[in-house]
Amino acid sequence: MTRPPDEPDEIEEFLRRAEREFGRRPDLPEEPPRSSPPPAPPRPVVTYSMLWVIGIIYLLSCVLSGSFFQPDFPVLLALGAKVNERIANGEVWRLVTAIFLHANLIHIFFNGYALSVLGPETERFYGHGRFLTLYLLSGLGGSIASYTFSPAPAVGASGAIFGVIGGLGIFYYLNRQALGDFGRNQVRGIVAIAFINLLIGFAAQGIIDNWGHLGGLVSGVLIGTALSPRLVVDWRFFPPMLIRRFLPQGWLWTMAIALMMMVLFGLVAPA
Repeated sequence: MTRPPDEPDEIEEFLRRAEREFGRRPDLPEEPPRSSPPPAPPRPVVTYSMLWVIGIIYLLSCVLSGSFFQPDFPVLLALGAKVNERIANGEVWRLVTAIFLHANLIHIFFNGYALSVLGPETERFYGHGRFLTLYLLSGLGGSIASYTFSPAPAVGASGAIFGVIGGLGIFYYLNRQALGDFGRNQVRGIVAIAFINLLIGFAAQGIIDNWGHLGGLVSGVLIGTALSPRLVVDWRFFPPMLIRRFLPQGWLWTMAIALMMMVLFGLVAPA
Protein backbone atom coordinates (compact mmCIF):
# COMPACT_ATOMS: atom_id res chain seq x y z
CA MET A 1 0.00 0.00 0.00
CA THR A 2 1.37 3.42 -0.98
CA ARG A 3 1.58 6.10 1.68
CA PRO A 4 -0.50 9.16 0.58
CA PRO A 5 1.54 12.31 -0.06
CA ASP A 6 1.52 14.99 2.62
CA GLU A 7 2.85 18.19 1.05
CA PRO A 8 1.30 20.18 -1.86
CA ASP A 9 4.38 19.57 -4.06
CA GLU A 10 4.17 15.86 -3.34
CA ILE A 11 0.48 15.85 -4.21
CA GLU A 12 1.15 17.50 -7.57
CA GLU A 13 3.90 14.98 -8.33
CA PHE A 14 1.65 12.12 -7.25
CA LEU A 15 -1.15 13.27 -9.57
CA ARG A 16 1.20 13.70 -12.52
CA ARG A 17 2.67 10.24 -11.93
CA ALA A 18 -0.84 8.76 -11.71
CA GLU A 19 -1.74 10.26 -15.08
CA ARG A 20 1.49 8.96 -16.67
CA GLU A 21 1.01 5.44 -15.30
CA PHE A 22 -2.73 4.98 -15.63
CA GLY A 23 -3.72 7.57 -18.24
CA ARG A 24 -6.72 9.86 -18.20
CA ARG A 25 -10.20 8.53 -17.67
CA PRO A 26 -11.83 8.05 -21.10
CA ASP A 27 -15.05 9.82 -20.05
CA LEU A 28 -13.26 13.13 -19.33
CA PRO A 29 -13.12 15.94 -21.91
CA GLU A 30 -9.74 16.90 -23.25
CA GLU A 31 -7.78 19.19 -20.94
CA PRO A 32 -5.56 21.94 -22.40
CA PRO A 33 -1.86 21.07 -22.33
CA ARG A 34 -0.24 22.04 -19.05
CA SER A 35 2.49 23.87 -20.93
CA SER A 36 0.03 26.41 -22.39
CA PRO A 37 -0.16 29.64 -20.37
CA PRO A 38 -3.47 30.40 -18.63
CA PRO A 39 -5.70 32.88 -20.46
CA ALA A 40 -5.35 36.48 -19.35
CA PRO A 41 -8.29 37.79 -17.28
CA PRO A 42 -10.64 40.06 -19.23
CA ARG A 43 -10.08 43.78 -18.83
CA PRO A 44 -12.69 45.50 -16.62
CA VAL A 45 -13.82 47.75 -19.44
CA VAL A 46 -17.15 48.65 -17.80
CA THR A 47 -15.45 49.76 -14.58
CA TYR A 48 -12.95 51.88 -16.49
CA SER A 49 -15.74 53.33 -18.64
CA MET A 50 -17.78 54.32 -15.57
CA LEU A 51 -14.71 55.97 -14.04
CA TRP A 52 -14.14 57.95 -17.24
CA VAL A 53 -17.80 58.95 -17.46
CA ILE A 54 -18.09 60.25 -13.89
CA GLY A 55 -14.70 61.96 -14.23
CA ILE A 56 -15.61 63.76 -17.46
CA ILE A 57 -19.02 64.80 -16.10
CA TYR A 58 -17.38 66.12 -12.94
CA LEU A 59 -14.91 68.18 -15.00
CA LEU A 60 -17.83 69.50 -17.07
CA SER A 61 -19.67 70.58 -13.91
CA CYS A 62 -16.48 72.27 -12.67
CA VAL A 63 -15.96 74.16 -15.93
CA LEU A 64 -19.56 75.36 -15.93
CA SER A 65 -19.22 76.40 -12.27
CA GLY A 66 -15.78 77.97 -12.52
CA SER A 67 -14.57 75.91 -9.56
CA PHE A 68 -12.56 72.69 -9.58
CA PHE A 69 -13.25 71.80 -5.95
CA GLN A 70 -17.01 72.25 -5.64
CA PRO A 71 -19.47 72.65 -8.52
CA ASP A 72 -22.32 75.09 -7.98
CA PHE A 73 -25.68 73.57 -7.11
CA PRO A 74 -27.53 75.31 -10.01
CA VAL A 75 -25.10 73.56 -12.38
CA LEU A 76 -25.72 70.19 -10.73
CA LEU A 77 -29.45 70.87 -10.88
CA ALA A 78 -29.23 71.58 -14.60
CA LEU A 79 -27.17 68.43 -15.21
CA GLY A 80 -29.66 66.16 -13.42
CA ALA A 81 -29.33 66.16 -9.63
CA LYS A 82 -31.96 64.26 -7.64
CA VAL A 83 -34.53 66.83 -6.55
CA ASN A 84 -37.77 65.31 -5.31
CA GLU A 85 -40.06 68.10 -6.48
CA ARG A 86 -38.66 67.99 -10.02
CA ILE A 87 -38.96 64.18 -10.16
CA ALA A 88 -42.54 64.30 -8.86
CA ASN A 89 -43.32 66.78 -11.65
CA GLY A 90 -42.21 64.31 -14.31
CA GLU A 91 -38.42 64.61 -14.53
CA VAL A 92 -37.97 60.91 -13.77
CA TRP A 93 -34.64 60.79 -15.62
CA ARG A 94 -33.03 62.47 -12.61
CA LEU A 95 -33.15 59.11 -10.81
CA VAL A 96 -30.44 57.94 -13.23
CA THR A 97 -28.50 61.10 -14.06
CA ALA A 98 -27.90 61.85 -10.37
CA ILE A 99 -25.65 58.78 -10.02
CA PHE A 100 -23.14 60.32 -12.48
CA LEU A 101 -22.80 63.66 -10.63
CA HIS A 102 -20.67 64.53 -7.60
CA ALA A 103 -20.85 67.39 -5.12
CA ASN A 104 -17.13 68.13 -4.67
CA LEU A 105 -13.61 66.84 -5.23
CA ILE A 106 -13.53 64.74 -2.04
CA HIS A 107 -16.84 63.14 -2.98
CA ILE A 108 -15.71 61.98 -6.41
CA PHE A 109 -12.28 60.93 -5.10
CA PHE A 110 -13.70 58.48 -2.56
CA ASN A 111 -16.37 57.15 -4.92
CA GLY A 112 -13.85 56.77 -7.74
CA TYR A 113 -11.40 55.01 -5.46
CA ALA A 114 -14.07 52.60 -4.17
CA LEU A 115 -15.19 51.78 -7.71
CA SER A 116 -11.61 51.25 -8.91
CA VAL A 117 -11.00 48.79 -6.04
CA LEU A 118 -14.29 46.85 -6.04
CA GLY A 119 -15.33 47.13 -9.69
CA PRO A 120 -12.65 45.06 -11.46
CA GLU A 121 -13.08 42.05 -9.17
CA THR A 122 -16.87 42.14 -9.40
CA GLU A 123 -16.83 42.63 -13.17
CA ARG A 124 -14.44 39.69 -13.58
CA PHE A 125 -16.86 37.41 -11.71
CA TYR A 126 -20.09 38.66 -13.31
CA GLY A 127 -18.96 39.54 -16.82
CA HIS A 128 -19.33 42.90 -18.54
CA GLY A 129 -23.07 42.94 -19.26
CA ARG A 130 -24.16 41.60 -15.89
CA PHE A 131 -21.84 43.97 -14.04
CA LEU A 132 -23.17 46.99 -15.96
CA THR A 133 -26.72 45.91 -15.14
CA LEU A 134 -25.81 45.45 -11.48
CA TYR A 135 -24.21 48.91 -11.34
CA LEU A 136 -26.98 50.85 -13.09
CA LEU A 137 -29.95 49.14 -11.43
CA SER A 138 -28.32 49.47 -7.99
CA GLY A 139 -27.83 53.17 -8.64
CA LEU A 140 -31.48 53.41 -9.67
CA GLY A 141 -32.55 51.54 -6.52
CA GLY A 142 -30.51 53.92 -4.40
CA SER A 143 -32.10 56.95 -6.09
CA ILE A 144 -35.61 55.56 -5.57
CA ALA A 145 -34.89 54.92 -1.88
CA SER A 146 -33.51 58.45 -1.52
CA TYR A 147 -36.54 59.89 -3.32
CA THR A 148 -38.87 57.94 -1.03
CA PHE A 149 -37.26 58.63 2.35
CA SER A 150 -35.07 61.74 2.00
CA PRO A 151 -36.33 65.21 0.99
CA ALA A 152 -32.81 66.58 0.47
CA PRO A 153 -31.31 66.97 -3.03
CA ALA A 154 -28.65 64.35 -3.76
CA VAL A 155 -25.96 63.40 -6.26
CA GLY A 156 -23.31 60.70 -6.37
CA ALA A 157 -22.45 57.17 -7.46
CA SER A 158 -22.52 55.89 -3.87
CA GLY A 159 -25.78 53.96 -4.34
CA ALA A 160 -24.37 52.14 -7.36
CA ILE A 161 -21.10 51.42 -5.51
CA PHE A 162 -23.00 50.04 -2.52
CA GLY A 163 -24.79 47.86 -5.06
CA VAL A 164 -21.40 46.59 -6.24
CA ILE A 165 -20.56 45.81 -2.59
CA GLY A 166 -23.84 43.90 -2.29
CA GLY A 167 -23.25 42.05 -5.56
CA LEU A 168 -19.72 41.06 -4.59
CA GLY A 169 -20.82 39.97 -1.14
CA ILE A 170 -23.67 37.81 -2.46
CA PHE A 171 -21.28 36.20 -4.96
CA TYR A 172 -18.98 35.06 -2.16
CA TYR A 173 -21.93 34.03 0.00
CA LEU A 174 -23.52 31.87 -2.71
CA ASN A 175 -20.15 30.24 -3.47
CA ARG A 176 -18.81 29.94 0.08
CA GLN A 177 -18.83 26.14 -0.09
CA ALA A 178 -16.86 25.96 -3.34
CA LEU A 179 -14.38 28.64 -2.23
CA GLY A 180 -13.91 27.28 1.29
CA ASP A 181 -12.39 29.42 4.02
CA PHE A 182 -11.36 32.09 1.50
CA GLY A 183 -14.96 32.62 0.42
CA ARG A 184 -16.28 32.71 3.98
CA ASN A 185 -13.60 35.21 5.02
CA GLN A 186 -14.50 37.40 2.05
CA VAL A 187 -18.17 37.38 3.09
CA ARG A 188 -17.27 38.49 6.61
CA GLY A 189 -14.97 41.21 5.29
CA ILE A 190 -17.55 42.63 2.87
CA VAL A 191 -20.29 42.59 5.52
CA ALA A 192 -17.95 44.53 7.82
CA ILE A 193 -17.18 47.07 5.08
CA ALA A 194 -20.88 47.62 4.33
CA PHE A 195 -21.77 47.90 8.04
CA ILE A 196 -19.00 50.39 8.82
CA ASN A 197 -19.88 52.58 5.84
CA LEU A 198 -23.58 52.57 6.71
CA LEU A 199 -22.73 53.38 10.33
CA ILE A 200 -20.60 56.33 9.23
CA GLY A 201 -23.41 57.50 6.98
CA PHE A 202 -26.07 57.41 9.68
CA ALA A 203 -23.68 59.16 12.08
CA ALA A 204 -23.35 62.03 9.61
CA GLN A 205 -27.02 62.87 9.16
CA GLY A 206 -27.66 65.67 6.70
CA ILE A 207 -24.33 65.26 4.89
CA ILE A 208 -24.49 61.71 3.52
CA ASP A 209 -27.48 60.24 1.66
CA ASN A 210 -27.93 57.21 3.91
CA TRP A 211 -31.12 56.01 2.24
CA GLY A 212 -29.44 56.10 -1.14
CA HIS A 213 -26.64 53.91 0.21
CA LEU A 214 -29.05 51.45 1.82
CA GLY A 215 -31.27 51.29 -1.26
CA GLY A 216 -28.25 50.63 -3.47
CA LEU A 217 -26.99 47.89 -1.16
CA VAL A 218 -30.34 46.07 -1.03
CA SER A 219 -30.74 46.40 -4.80
CA GLY A 220 -27.24 45.00 -5.33
CA VAL A 221 -27.97 41.97 -3.16
CA LEU A 222 -31.24 41.24 -5.00
CA ILE A 223 -29.83 41.74 -8.50
CA GLY A 224 -26.65 39.88 -7.55
CA THR A 225 -28.70 36.91 -6.40
CA ALA A 226 -30.26 36.76 -9.86
CA LEU A 227 -27.13 37.41 -11.93
CA SER A 228 -24.27 36.03 -9.82
CA PRO A 229 -22.45 33.00 -11.23
CA ARG A 230 -22.52 29.77 -9.26
CA LEU A 231 -19.21 27.96 -8.95
CA VAL A 232 -19.26 24.17 -9.15
CA VAL A 233 -16.26 21.99 -8.34
CA ASP A 234 -15.57 19.39 -11.05
CA TRP A 235 -13.69 16.59 -9.30
CA ARG A 236 -13.05 14.66 -12.51
CA PHE A 237 -9.91 16.68 -13.20
CA PHE A 238 -6.44 16.65 -11.64
CA PRO A 239 -6.47 19.10 -9.89
CA PRO A 240 -10.23 19.76 -9.53
CA MET A 241 -11.62 22.62 -11.63
CA LEU A 242 -14.05 25.41 -10.76
CA ILE A 243 -16.80 25.77 -13.36
CA ARG A 244 -18.83 29.01 -13.55
CA ARG A 245 -22.54 28.64 -14.28
CA PHE A 246 -25.32 31.23 -14.39
CA LEU A 247 -28.98 30.79 -13.51
CA PRO A 248 -30.91 30.22 -16.76
CA GLN A 249 -33.70 32.47 -15.47
CA GLY A 250 -31.33 35.12 -14.08
CA TRP A 251 -32.15 37.81 -16.63
CA LEU A 252 -35.88 37.16 -16.18
CA TRP A 253 -35.55 37.71 -12.43
CA THR A 254 -33.54 40.88 -13.08
CA MET A 255 -36.29 42.26 -15.31
CA ALA A 256 -38.81 41.45 -12.60
CA ILE A 257 -36.71 43.34 -10.02
CA ALA A 258 -36.43 46.37 -12.31
CA LEU A 259 -40.19 46.32 -12.91
CA MET A 260 -40.81 46.08 -9.16
CA MET A 261 -38.58 49.15 -8.63
CA MET A 262 -40.61 51.20 -11.08
CA VAL A 263 -43.91 50.03 -9.60
CA LEU A 264 -42.75 51.02 -6.11
CA PHE A 265 -41.60 54.37 -7.47
CA GLY A 266 -45.03 54.98 -8.94
CA LEU A 267 -46.77 54.09 -5.68
CA VAL A 268 -44.76 56.15 -3.21
CA ALA A 269 -44.88 59.86 -2.59
CA PRO A 270 -41.60 61.75 -2.22
CA ALA A 271 -40.36 62.51 1.27
